Amino acid sequence: MSARILNSIHKGSFSDDDNSHEHSRIPVPTVDLVVRKGSKVLLEQRGRAPFEGSHCLPGGHVEYGETVEEAALRELKEETSIDAKLVGILGVFSDPKRDPRGQRITTVFVADWAGGEPVGADDARSAEWFNESDLRNPAFQLAFDHALVLRDYFKWRDSRLETFWSSKKD
Repeated sequence: MSARILNSIHKGSFSDDDNSHEHSRIPVPTVDLVVRKGSKVLLEQRGRAPFEGSHCLPGGHVEYGETVEEAALRELKEETSIDAKLVGILGVFSDPKRDPRGQRITTVFVADWAGGEPVGADDARSAEWFNESDLRNPAFQLAFDHALVLRDYFKWRDSRLETFWSSKKD
C-alpha cells in the first residue's frame, strides 16, 4: 500500500474519485439509514454517479475519527435536512460487489424521524417519504443493494428483534 493512500486514510481525506487499483483494494466503512416516519421510509435520489438519478437510502462514508452513529446522523442531515433518533442496527452489509466504486462495508441503522422536512442536498438531488407498498413493488428500482436492505428491514421490523451495539446511547 502506498504512503500516499495510507496518509490520506489517516488524515480522513480518502477520496471517492481516486479509482486507482491499489485504492480500490481497501474496504471503506460506510453507513446507511432506514428512516421511518409512521409507515413511510425516507429515500433520496442520487445526484451523482454511481446510480445517478436512482433512489437509495440516505448514507455515506465514515470520516476519520467519527463513530458510525455520528456518521449516520451527519450524512442524514447533510443529504436530507432530516433529524432522527437511531433505534437499532439492522445489520452489516459487506458484499464486495454492492458498490461499483469498490468494496464498501456498511452499517445500516434503523432510525425514527425526529424533525425536519426532506430536502435533497450534498450528493442527493432530492429526498422524500415513500409508502411501504411502493417499496415492496418489484418494479421499484433502488441503487446499490438497498432493495435487499429494505427486504431485511421489513423482516426485522415484523419480528420485533432488538439490536445492541457498544456505543448505543439510550
